[in-house]
Amino acid sequence: MNYKQISYVIVLMVIVSSLLIAVKPYIRFESGGGTIPGEVIKLPDPKLQGEMSVEEAIAKRRSIRSYRNEPLTLEQLSQLLWAAQGVTHERKRSAPSAGATYPFEIYVVVGNVQGLKPGVYRYDPFEHTISLVKEGDYRKALQKAALDQSWVGNAAVDIVLVAFYERTTGYYGDRGIRYVHMEAGHIGENIYLQATALGLGTVAVGAFYDDKVAEVVGTDGAPLYIFPVGVPR
Repeated sequence: MNYKQISYVIVLMVIVSSLLIAVKPYIRFESGGGTIPGEVIKLPDPKLQGEMSVEEAIAKRRSIRSYRNEPLTLEQLSQLLWAAQGVTHERKRSAPSAGATYPFEIYVVVGNVQGLKPGVYRYDPFEHTISLVKEGDYRKALQKAALDQSWVGNAAVDIVLVAFYERTTGYYGDRGIRYVHMEAGHIGENIYLQATALGLGTVAVGAFYDDKVAEVVGTDGAPLYIFPVGVPR
C-alpha cells in the first residue's frame, strides 16, 4: 500500500469515527441480544408537573422499609419508571449517562399494581411501555435472592437496575466501570425523589446474590440495585 492509499484509509477512519460519535446518543440498545417477547403494556403518559417541589422532595426523602399491603396505581408505576430512565428530550433520558451510552435496563417485579397482572416486566423508555418477561409473583423469590430482606418481598413492586457494562466500557475502557456505577446513583436518586413526591416509600438495596437476582428477573446483565416501592406504613 502506497502513501496515497494509506492517507485515504486514515481519512476514511476519521470520518467513520466522527459519524459514530455523532450518532451515539441516538443508538437504541436492547438487552440480551434482542427485545424480550411477551405482552406489551402501554403506560400512562408521565406528568411533567407535580404537587411537590424538588426542594421539598429532597428535604422529605427517607429510606423506608415498611409498607402497607396496598396496591400502586399504574400511573404511579409509570411515573417511577419514567423518573428512572424515561426519555425527556429526543433520545436523552432522565438520568445522565457518560457519553449517552445508557448501560442500564430497568426491570420491575410487580406484585400489587392495580390493573396489572403480577410478573416480571422490562421497561422500554423509548415507547414508555413494559413488556412481560414472565408471569407470576416473584417478590418472595427476589427477597430470598436479596439475603431475605423482608421489605423486598413486602413491597408492591421492586425496581431492579441491571447494567450492561460493555455499552460504556466499549467507549471508555475500564474507566467506564466507574461511570456505570455513577449512573446507578443518578438513577437511584431519581427513584427516591419521585417516590417521595408521590407519597410512596423506597429504599436502596445493594445486598443480594447477583446471579440469583439475574435469574429471577431473567437477564444476562449485572444487577446493581433493587428499589422496593410501596405505600409507607
